[in-house]
Amino acid sequence: MNPEVIREYLPLYKEAFILTLRTGWIGILLAFAIGILVAFAIHFRVPVLSKIASVYVELFRNTPLLVQLFFIYFALPKIGLSIPAETCGAVGLGLLGGSYMAEGIRSGLDAVPVSQEESALALGLTKRQLFTYVVFPEAMSISIPAIVANVIFLLKETSVFSAISLMDLMFTAKDLIGLYYDTTEALVLLVVFYIIMLLPVSILGSIIEKRVRLRTLGG
Repeated sequence: MNPEVIREYLPLYKEAFILTLRTGWIGILLAFAIGILVAFAIHFRVPVLSKIASVYVELFRNTPLLVQLFFIYFALPKIGLSIPAETCGAVGLGLLGGSYMAEGIRSGLDAVPVSQEESALALGLTKRQLFTYVVFPEAMSISIPAIVANVIFLLKETSVFSAISLMDLMFTAKDLIGLYYDTTEALVLLVVFYIIMLLPVSILGSIIEKRVRLRTLGG
């Protein structure tokens, strides 16, 4: 392994890292917003919307992100909807992630005990107050492990962005290997930057999960 090659490639990886991180987190925020709306529609059995939401979840959970990106990036321009690669990546990640987030949040909503809701209503809370101060916070606490796991999963899924010519970490690594054959150096930098991106999320997620668990158990 040549340290000089690593030093030469480092600025390229830094740019790719920033692009990957930005696109990934925009997609994750979009996924979280979609997940909440879809989970609500399914949990509360909103007429028509719950059926559409269920179809959406099944469709996007059972198709690869790569196929979804190809559809958005290559098929939509055929009907006049041309989307830049970075926007395509964020939207594709958001749509895929929304289906997973929805299931995690819905599970949290379903797990809130009925007796807890009945007790809150007996104390005089309105249905709106019940949801705002009891059901939603409790559901989100229960859903945290699933949400953290989905965030890590989605950040790893950014590795397929290179298929739509987005100059992310994977694109940069493949490009440098193809041009200069410095396979070891390119792959070492790729692994290092993915660890830098994923490890803090994993550690932070573990800390949050422990604190929520202690609070829930009254510790």
